[in-house]
Amino acid sequence: MLLILDWIIRIARYYEYAIIIYVLMSWFPGAQQSQLGRLLSRIVMPYLNLFKVIPPIAGIIDISPIVAILALNFATSGLAHLLMLIF
Repeated sequence: MLLILDWIIRIARYYEYAIIIYVLMSWFPGAQQSQLGRLLSRIVMPYLNLFKVIPPIAGIIDISPIVAILALNFATSGLAHLLMLIF
């Protein structure tokens, strides 16, 4: 059971890294239109779109990726605690 929990946590961390890389790519012109950017977009954007309802601060700073990462961390932590209680 601990092996499954370890894999879930590891996959969540890799997904978090993918979100961070995708967000950092927005700082460089044309980076999100590269092949890597399009791949990350297909992986990350369905999850990030869930949090796009949060309006940007001052109209320019989008905090939805931060909220998405926090939600992912809370979900991973909650699942880990739940699995530790059950098993």
